[in-house]
Amino acid sequence: MSVEGKASSAAGALDGIRVVDLSRFIAGPYCAMLLGDMGADVIKVEPPGRGENSRGFAPFIEGESLYTMVFNRNKRSLTLDLRSQQGKDVLRGLLQKADVLVENFVPGTLEKMGFDPDALKALNPRLIVTRISGFGQSGPLSRKPCFDVIAQTMSGLMDITGDPDGRPTMAGTYVVDYSTGLYATIGTLGALQARSRTGAGQVVDVALLDSALSMMMTAIPEQMLLGRTMTRRGNRDRYGAPANTFLTADGAWVHLVTTGEPMFRALAAAMGRAQIADDPRFRDNTARMQNVEELEKIVSAWTATLTAEELLSALHAIGVPSAKVATVAEIVEHPHLAHRGQILNMEHPTAGTVPMQGFSVQFGESPMQLRHPPPRLGEHTNAVLEEWLAMTPEQITGLRASGAV
Repeated sequence: MSVEGKASSAAGALDGIRVVDLSRFIAGPYCAMLLGDMGADVIKVEPPGRGENSRGFAPFIEGESLYTMVFNRNKRSLTLDLRSQQGKDVLRGLLQKADVLVENFVPGTLEKMGFDPDALKALNPRLIVTRISGFGQSGPLSRKPCFDVIAQTMSGLMDITGDPDGRPTMAGTYVVDYSTGLYATIGTLGALQARSRTGAGQVVDVALLDSALSMMMTAIPEQMLLGRTMTRRGNRDRYGAPANTFLTADGAWVHLVTTGEPMFRALAAAMGRAQIADDPRFRDNTARMQNVEELEKIVSAWTATLTAEELLSALHAIGVPSAKVATVAEIVEHPHLAHRGQILNMEHPTAGTVPMQGFSVQFGESPMQLRHPPPRLGEHTNAVLEEWLAMTPEQITGLRASGAV
């Protein structure tokens, strides 16, 4: 089930904002895409001939990378050879007109190209420069390359993920890249708001390792104040019990979460074990956490007698948050996600109809909307040069002849 990605006549929240996107892979493109979803005119600058690296990533539909598509809707593509002087000159012209530059080169790369922050400030004092990197623009590791899984590894996220008796485990998706893209978007929006007061742009410095560390919950104060190292707990909650994934009679997995004494008493009654709510081992959350394995044996014995449907019906009746562990095949057919517009159909000129994730933020008056499908390489080069820089057809033909675009 899905909804069509139809444009509305309402202007987006960032209508009129111009963004130059020099980024690659996930965090940077995701940030720029979110700005585009909110109405900004996002120009994706790519090398002529090959484009961004991810254009070569499988799977493909009619020769187009799905990986590229899910991070690049609502953008226009302009090819530009940034190794050539003409290409750099065109970029300077674009940045003079832009509100935001998004880049995720290894720190120092932009400087080598002649676009250091001071030069950019002189070029366009109102420009917001959103810089995304593995370790930040400063510090002993700043020039080192980094990917999502490296940030998961170094931050401790991998060490606290997985089975207690198993090896450290990476998340099932690029959670650090996504969160970094979100922080970069938040930072960009904050810088735009600050510019509305001061008239000046600024650098927004966002790092994968910093983003990963922000998701470590109480791990840092526990370690530094209590000398207690957070460890892997599988699907078991760290702060309340019972809260875990349990097997049902029909072989499904259901996750349930209980919080507070009234909810636990209701669960105990539903299990036909009302007396355990007064058992010293389980009478409050602290006791339940200390005796979690014994408690989970009781819950597991109960869930094993019910089908997933029966279990969820019983849990929902008493207000216990719960859900069956869904497969991707199931979520794409979920009626609630369809109602929320979380799977939309995008019409792509080459690949045809492509379903993808919807918009995570719902605006009442300035909705996110699908204005452009992910662009083909260089698809909008002429249009962008004409609109942003007022170039003539002859000038554009000259740039093409030189290989600069």
